[in-house]
Amino acid sequence: MARATREDYEEVVRAGLAAFERWRMEPAPRRGEVVRQIGEELRKHKLDLGTLVSLENGKILTEGLGEVQEMIDMADFAVGQSRQLCGLVMQSERSRHRMFEQWHPLGTVGVISAFNFPVAVWAWNAFLAAACGDVVLWKPASPTPLCALAVTRIVDRVLAENGWRGVLNLVVGSGAEVGDPMADDPRIPLVSLTGSTAVGRKAAGRIAARFGRSIMELGGNNGIIVLDDADRELALRAVLFGAVGTAGQRCTSTRRLFLQRGIAREFTDRLAAAYGRIVVGDPLDPATLCGPLVDRDAVDTFAAAVERIRGDGGEILVGGRVLDRPGFFVEPTVVRAPLGFPFSFEETFAPILYVFEVDSLDQALRHHNEVPQGLSSSIFTDSVRASERFLSAEGSDCGIANVNIGTSGAEIGGAFGGEKETGGGREAGSDCWKAYMRRQTCTVNFSPDLPLAQGVKFEI
Repeated sequence: MARATREDYEEVVRAGLAAFERWRMEPAPRRGEVVRQIGEELRKHKLDLGTLVSLENGKILTEGLGEVQEMIDMADFAVGQSRQLCGLVMQSERSRHRMFEQWHPLGTVGVISAFNFPVAVWAWNAFLAAACGDVVLWKPASPTPLCALAVTRIVDRVLAENGWRGVLNLVVGSGAEVGDPMADDPRIPLVSLTGSTAVGRKAAGRIAARFGRSIMELGGNNGIIVLDDADRELALRAVLFGAVGTAGQRCTSTRRLFLQRGIAREFTDRLAAAYGRIVVGDPLDPATLCGPLVDRDAVDTFAAAVERIRGDGGEILVGGRVLDRPGFFVEPTVVRAPLGFPFSFEETFAPILYVFEVDSLDQALRHHNEVPQGLSSSIFTDSVRASERFLSAEGSDCGIANVNIGTSGAEIGGAFGGEKETGGGREAGSDCWKAYMRRQTCTVNFSPDLPLAQGVKFEI
């Protein structure tokens, strides 16, 4: 596939800037109407797009379809948001003055997406940005350009039918030719990046150097705590999907499992037995629960991780092998390890789950929070006190904290993102729309006088 050059990048950026001059002045509900039509077209092509996601990315078909549904849901959310881009009215201390805030579009929003969600994460950003009056420049991940091309074909058709070009733009290219220029380009006031912590750290520095804004959605090392009083069947199902879904290649994948000692042995035995029934293979086969890793480098990373785990004293309970067949298939792996196991502090983007035994919720929380990442977390318990403790300021330090729900599968209505080395960014629901706009505080004086704030006197 031909990839964009620096000249191509410049051409697309200029086209987006030209479109922004008009798009920002289009009434927000009419911008939302265009997004609504895009969502309707995605509905018509859900099966085809979901199948393409599975073929190119490797996630099983139900997850591919779910990712397209996430785009559709995000379009619906953005349509509603287009009528609620509201600012506050504040009380002025000066007589006959009105003080309020309003929100204006930023300009061009850069979106650098990752292979594991090749279309959904773009939609989180693009649909909100478009409703807010911005234009978008999308750099998809190098392993999954076909998904981006297919979505963009649909989007371009809807935009053209409404008399628009250059609003939602795509540039398929390398980091050097597209990603680095986006990070350095002052014409792009906001860059949203989904990727590894290492990549995000470099990009964030470059963006900050020019006083640009960034939304960083980076690494996750997500944990589930299962207490003695938990519904074990519920917890088991959540752990399986969290650890094995998308072959462990989600930023929200479950990577660490903390079992209270009273149920640890039984739960571990049931988990190992369930892993033995997982079918690894063709992601389009309805019987498959774990598709391939994304490429050969990912397989090599998995193999190196297993070797290091063994070398550091971890016990492989299930899995641990690279499968000898065409494709990038590995066995979902369960590791029993002591608390504080050094390699568990690092995120391996593969289906590797560490199992730890704990005596209490206090001990579980202490070890849960000791890793440098802080994206998603869960507790399984029937105790109100334990669940509220987990959700309190002294509980989970993650951006997402769930009770009796796994770490994967966030709904678009809530803000998505995490703390610490996860980057601090937030995307999708809640008030995330504010990231795509600039706040302006306005004061109108309708009195015949000119009083100064704080009672300051300045008379000539």
